[in-house]
Amino acid sequence: MRVGVAYADGGRQVWLRVDVADGATALDAIERSGLLDMYPTIDLETQKVGVFGKVVQLDTALQPGDRVEVYRAIICDPTQVPRRDSDDED
Repeated sequence: MRVGVAYADGGRQVWLRVDVADGATALDAIERSGLLDMYPTIDLETQKVGVFGKVVQLDTALQPGDRVEVYRAIICDPTQVPRRDSDDED
């Protein structure tokens, strides 16, 4: 079955399509994609993983067409970032 694996690092976004066996897990897809070789700083022990925006465990079985997402850690304190008002957007 075909699934996608997505990751964003700073200004670069990567979305890879991979073929995995039926019953493959999120971890299987990530490993098969080569993402861990492309980004050796990814630490699946600490970083969250999701499918279509919902956090899942690495052993979660995938369905055809799923998009596995590897999330980066938040690097700033959200309480210290100024909010943008919708009126500020043009």
